[in-house]
Amino acid sequence: MANVAVIGSQWGDEGKGKVVDWLASRADIVVRFQGGHNAGHTLVVGNQTYKLSLVPSGVVRGKTSIIGNGVVVDPWALLGEIESLRKKGVDVAPGMLKVAENCALILPLHGRIDRAREEARGAAKLGTTGRGIGPAYEDKVARRAVRLCDLADRKALEEKLDHLLFHHNALLRGLGAEEVDRAELLAGLVEVAPRILPYADSVWRYLDGERRAGKRILFEGAQGIMLDVDHGTYPYVTSSNTVAGMAAVGSGLGPGAIDYVLGITKAYTTRVGSGPFPSEQDNEIGQILGERGREFGTVTGRKRRCGWFDAVIVRQSARVAGLDGIALTKLDVLDGLAEVKVCVGYTYEGRSYDYLPASMAAQAGVRPVYETFEGWRESTRGARSWADLPATAIKYIRRIEELIGVPVTLLSTSPERDDTILVHDPFAD
Repeated sequence: MANVAVIGSQWGDEGKGKVVDWLASRADIVVRFQGGHNAGHTLVVGNQTYKLSLVPSGVVRGKTSIIGNGVVVDPWALLGEIESLRKKGVDVAPGMLKVAENCALILPLHGRIDRAREEARGAAKLGTTGRGIGPAYEDKVARRAVRLCDLADRKALEEKLDHLLFHHNALLRGLGAEEVDRAELLAGLVEVAPRILPYADSVWRYLDGERRAGKRILFEGAQGIMLDVDHGTYPYVTSSNTVAGMAAVGSGLGPGAIDYVLGITKAYTTRVGSGPFPSEQDNEIGQILGERGREFGTVTGRKRRCGWFDAVIVRQSARVAGLDGIALTKLDVLDGLAEVKVCVGYTYEGRSYDYLPASMAAQAGVRPVYETFEGWRESTRGARSWADLPATAIKYIRRIEELIGVPVTLLSTSPERDDTILVHDPFAD
């Protein structure tokens, strides 16, 4: 009985929510291991739509859900999400949801700092969501973060706040922004503590026990590999590691706990915010892809940039993250196009590349090299077997497999959870 890690293989927004929800029916436990409430998953179940940011997708399936130590948690956002789910009939009681007691918290000051710095950058802004995820991770690495367990110790909490505000108020003064009021911040944390602490647990210990008992664990990533702080399009990245190795670090289990890595991969490419995007189509094609794919952020509502499938970055993601298979999503968005293209390489300053170089100048300057494929006029939406797919669509899928060197494990053909073609069950490994 394998444990599976699900991660995005592009710049996020690949459709992880639906795939994780579908796989959760085969799992016992679902673990979120990095990121914050800047990334969203949308699940469509019958006539009900669930928009999740922090709570793992498994809660909709009634599975035990874990928020690991690698996640930075805004306690107010988490409680708001729990309440929203309860109103839709989903039980998210302590016991069903466990939050790592050693996870770092996102405080109101982090969002203020995030937005103030973005404003100060002007045209050079990074495109953050402004929700404080980056500053919270900075505090964690700088060893001044307030962690969930600190809410149970008033003395330790006050000492940490003094240290935290000594640093951040100096920064806010430098940015010409209003300083944080210590009493107000402390009062807010004291008020929220008894509401959030019942969810706190030593999740590494819990997961170790469940793994030894033979339970199936599904690790749910946020964002995508090209947003990884080390391996993505730096500095236009998120503040955490999004690769599969983070599933172990961010949950408290060893790397041997991960048996299969599934990369969620959109049949075209999208990106939110600033940063390089070699296959972007800032034209009619991009508009068509955006409208058909309803390409707006789940959390922010921001319009996504759209372009052709980039096999170069997905192949690179496959190597960096050790993908065993991909789940290809949103194939139906390409229905009806006379032709479709795939980026198979780059050129930059007279040189050919089969990977995305690390330097900012090269990433901004590379030009895509395309292969062109005949499109298909038949609809692929709702297909549940290969026999339901047009021959030209199958040819497109097979060429993608060749180019990235990873097989298609799942094919998602609509937002509905059952519109899925299973090629290989990751939990069977």
